[in-house]
Amino acid sequence: MRKTLRWLLSLTVAIGTVGTAGAATAAQPDTAGTVAGTRTGAGLVTDETADIKDRLLAIPGMSLIEEKPYTGYRFFVLNYTQPVDHRRPSEGTFQQRITVLHKDTARPTVFYTGGYNVSTTPSRREPTQIVDGNQVSMEYRYFTPSRPAPADWSKLDIWQAASDQHRIFEALKPVYDKKWISTGGSKGGMTATYFERFYPRDMDGVVAYVAPNDVVNKEDSAYDRFFAKVGTKECRNRLNAVQREALVRRAPLEKKYKELAAAEGYTFNTIGSLDRAYEAVVLDYVWGFWQYSLLADCDTIPADAKNATDDEIWTSIDTISGFSFYTDQGLEPYTPYYYQAGTQLGAPTINFPHIEKKYIRYGYQPPRNFVPRDITMRFQPGVMRSVDFWVKHNANQMLFVYGQNDPWGAEPFRLGRGARDSYVLTAPGANHGANVAGLVPDQKALATARILQWAGVAPAAVQADPEKAKPLAKYDAKLDKRTVERQLRP
Repeated sequence: MRKTLRWLLSLTVAIGTVGTAGAATAAQPDTAGTVAGTRTGAGLVTDETADIKDRLLAIPGMSLIEEKPYTGYRFFVLNYTQPVDHRRPSEGTFQQRITVLHKDTARPTVFYTGGYNVSTTPSRREPTQIVDGNQVSMEYRYFTPSRPAPADWSKLDIWQAASDQHRIFEALKPVYDKKWISTGGSKGGMTATYFERFYPRDMDGVVAYVAPNDVVNKEDSAYDRFFAKVGTKECRNRLNAVQREALVRRAPLEKKYKELAAAEGYTFNTIGSLDRAYEAVVLDYVWGFWQYSLLADCDTIPADAKNATDDEIWTSIDTISGFSFYTDQGLEPYTPYYYQAGTQLGAPTINFPHIEKKYIRYGYQPPRNFVPRDITMRFQPGVMRSVDFWVKHNANQMLFVYGQNDPWGAEPFRLGRGARDSYVLTAPGANHGANVAGLVPDQKALATARILQWAGVAPAAVQADPEKAKPLAKYDAKLDKRTVERQLRP
């Protein structure tokens, strides 16, 4: 349950790094496809009648990893050469993995990032289905294989990542010259927000799902208030009892943990000990339930924890939190996230009033404990405050969607008087997988209509009556499959 990003820019640097790419002009889609002619962009002249793969590979720094077939689309897995440091581009580069789900250059494009690794399986995010468009997906820098070698960790911050997106956008804009919408869920929603903060002229709209906003890292009482009232008292009592019982039975369950570690080859050098890892897994349990599950799933939690068997307690904790996670093997893929949480994003700290202090040895551990000690970290407390202030006073055509029962929504983005055509909406009963489809009907119609309008593809009927708004593409059970990734990070 560790959390968000941060990094402080001085006002001078922040102003100096704001993007200058012009916003796309409104246009209705031309379903006939591409048209003959040329377009000049980023110093490159492209033949618009050429095959889309040739057009993409004509972009300087772009190379093909593979193309995968999918009916109605072309799907490309690509590498794009990026500078390690966008302020000093001559001082080294790395290959950043991106994917392109191509439908038609006459359609709008959705720029998606999850904030972690990128999937190389064709998929379509909700805004892409809504606008029936193309989708560009970016792997976040420093997640392997998109990591410089050797890795200078000081170059992993939200401005550098936003600048990665900006360069990709500028490279692809001559090919996909209709409107662009950025989107992402959780850390990806944060990423889309930070991109908009630093390059507000690139995108024509932003749809940020379940994006945490840890403005003051040391003040986390909002989470305690959330856990005191989420769901029902009966469900909270069940979860709290299982969590407490796992600490009461620490000795026999840690014996089981040692046996698992020996069998699987798990080690605990980063976190420091099996005991620390065990407590971290147990303390994640209640958070993990509400992040992944629904109120209806409370029936799967042991109803009488005190009389449950050790195996029943173990299985419930392992199913929700996962005993493999705080091992070296489990933490290693998430080193970039914890580095950012401990330097810019911040991380939640919560209390456990239902557990006596004698059973808790370490408490909610900080991100520093999950990053190898040879990587230097220093927290920068002004970064999230800067982003929060910007969103409140400058948000324009931004939509934030949260889930009512999602712990990460306890500290959401909020809009101030300076915001324009922007919205914060909450899906009732939803978890970390909240989306537009889960909103109440009038808000669902509003959100869908705004996304269509921002993308320049709102039908005349929707422009006249937003309540008629619906996705332009039919639901595809394989392409649109959306699950909450089981990771206790945003």
